[in-house]
Amino acid sequence: MPVSELLEPYEQVVLDLDGCVWIGSEPTPHAPEAIAELRASGRRVAFVTNDPRRSTEDYVAKLWSVGVQASVADVVTVGGATQRLLHEEHAGRTAFVIGTDAMRRHVADAGLGVLNRTGLAVRADVVVVAGTDTLGYDDLRVANLALRRGADLVATSRDPTYPTAEGLAPGTGAILAAVEYASAAVARIVGKPEPELFRTALDRLGDGRTLVVGDRLDADVGAAAKAGLDAALVLTGGTSREEAEAAPEPRPRFVADSLASLILDEPLLVDH
Repeated sequence: MPVSELLEPYEQVVLDLDGCVWIGSEPTPHAPEAIAELRASGRRVAFVTNDPRRSTEDYVAKLWSVGVQASVADVVTVGGATQRLLHEEHAGRTAFVIGTDAMRRHVADAGLGVLNRTGLAVRADVVVVAGTDTLGYDDLRVANLALRRGADLVATSRDPTYPTAEGLAPGTGAILAAVEYASAAVARIVGKPEPELFRTALDRLGDGRTLVVGDRLDADVGAAAKAGLDAALVLTGGTSREEAEAAPEPRPRFVADSLASLILDEPLLVDH
């Protein structure tokens, strides 16, 4: 099945994962087949995620599990981007991390001493906030104390939610809001809507006109605009068609019910 004629100008496509390629542990309808057709058409594909809870290898394994072939080079994670920033700007310092084991490994691999579960955590030089399913009050207490002693604050994103099979669940932004409110600190954001994930994806894909596909107006469409890229919005992640069509600038170029309908059918072209 040929890809949509509206994608004809694009030589490569950057796909968001949560809410676009999959929801929870299941692919969005016919996403694996659509991605296969996209590749068969000769277009290059990269995957990006603002979800810091897993490692790059975990995301590659999940892509295979839902029927999408991928390698580590195909996937750009906010955890990896955070590791790069921390290595460039904070190597040799100490950190307290709100996040998963995967995020703590990223911080350690960046060259920082991770002080979690030590009595010195409240004196960390950097507080790193990322998504986690196991947030406790003590995490907020230690982060607040470290920040009020002058620690820098770095966060993977401000995403308030992320899509699951049960509905929208609290995301990194919900945790970060509590940390910032208590400490009066303001975080340096690494992930979307900042453009670094897409710029990293472009470094891997090479030259060519690029379309970004995501499910959030603020994160995906906003970051694409900052990176100077066209964006398409799919409605499988919680954004309604009415919200998409009424969105202020930056606006998506296309709106589609799903990734498969975007790639294989005729998506709605949004007037600019």
